[in-house]
Amino acid sequence: MIEKSLCEEVLGKALSTGADYAEIFAERSPATSLYMVDKRLEEISDSVNSGAGIRVMSGTRSVYGSTTDLSRAGLLLLAERVAEALGQGKCALSIHLTPMRVGCCSPILRPSSEVSKKEKLEVLKRCYFAALEADGRIKQVKARILDVDRNILIANSEGKYIVDRQVRTRLACSSIAEDQNGMESGFEGPGRRMGMEMFEKEVSPEKTGREASRVALARLGASFCPAGQMTVAIENGFGGVIFHEACGHSLEATAVATGTSQMAGKLGQKIAGEKVTAIDDPTEKNAWGSIDVDDEGTPTHKIVLIEKGILKSYMVDRLGSRRMNGMPLTGSARRQDYSYEPTSRMTNTYIDNGPDRNEDIISSMESGLYCAKMGGGSVNPISGAFNFSVEEGYLVKNGRLSECVKGASLIGTGSEVLLNIDMVGQNRFNGQGMCGSVSGSVPNEVGQPLIRISSITVGGRN
Repeated sequence: MIEKSLCEEVLGKALSTGADYAEIFAERSPATSLYMVDKRLEEISDSVNSGAGIRVMSGTRSVYGSTTDLSRAGLLLLAERVAEALGQGKCALSIHLTPMRVGCCSPILRPSSEVSKKEKLEVLKRCYFAALEADGRIKQVKARILDVDRNILIANSEGKYIVDRQVRTRLACSSIAEDQNGMESGFEGPGRRMGMEMFEKEVSPEKTGREASRVALARLGASFCPAGQMTVAIENGFGGVIFHEACGHSLEATAVATGTSQMAGKLGQKIAGEKVTAIDDPTEKNAWGSIDVDDEGTPTHKIVLIEKGILKSYMVDRLGSRRMNGMPLTGSARRQDYSYEPTSRMTNTYIDNGPDRNEDIISSMESGLYCAKMGGGSVNPISGAFNFSVEEGYLVKNGRLSECVKGASLIGTGSEVLLNIDMVGQNRFNGQGMCGSVSGSVPNEVGQPLIRISSITVGGRN
């Protein structure tokens, strides 16, 4: 992508005004998307995202710039501009880079970029028609298969010269059901850091389509959820989005280092129920959010964020480390692409399995709400206050699931909900999504086993 000798020259130029650190991030990422609606292939798109970013630092000051011109002249011009923007003084340094090998937590057998569109279309059709034919009340289906082959290079003034390849594939299906009660929708979108072998090993296109339709159909006859304080059980998979949004972002150095996080200064303190252990693990094999090396060139490892309710670690990038008095890097720096400066971000973040049997969690509830699937929502990153919709929910009466309800939302704060988790099951599973923040949109997994929250505000209708 960029020769080592040119990287050395560019880094030297970037350091020429006295920066104490310089870094090049380059990428070439071809992507393909196929989209079906109305029983036909509506769209095929191919794209290539290619460019480089250069960052310089001095203490806790940082300057970043990017370009699509990967020629020697283009890179040297960008290096000169970011160096001048830092404007510390004059310095002449010689950089010597050493190629470094990174581990591989996600072996790829059949990269999607090397597979024909015809084969991808067959997978897409299997998903689409399984969703459409699930029930006569399914009136519309939209399905998409997409893949990206992200090839990156990282070189920095510490002497690192690293290349990495990240292949991801995702299948997404949205179904709309309609009857005399109205219209409802359902969604399913599994993704993996895999190629097309994903559909041979882990993901069934038919099951994906049928699940999207199942959720839409379940909501058709649902009554509106009552509002009030309730005991709530949240199912595994995408149920973990509440921890991700309401607490996970508060553990990123992006917020902690500036003092805007509700979790700043709480290392070693109890912040959750004693059954809660939370992990960010970028090394999970073939998981959607997995990375072997972060976007600053730091090797990744499993991070225990919370252990039995006690806050153990933050997720720390290079600039965050400098702002936090040298707190060790955790391999958590991520960015959407070369046009973004990296910052600390989650990868595969989940509440780990606990001691409780799943059947005991529901049977322990005299009344309350069971959230089978969570939807989207919003969170205040400073206060941790959140509001999340429940995509599929059921009332619980006398320890048993009752009628399906719609219009429910969970309202609270991250610090409150963590302390109110009093039962944690044993069926941990992750869901896939995209997370947006200051360094763009990046692939994330969220997850948990079935959990019980002793008390939380449920929005609905009375």
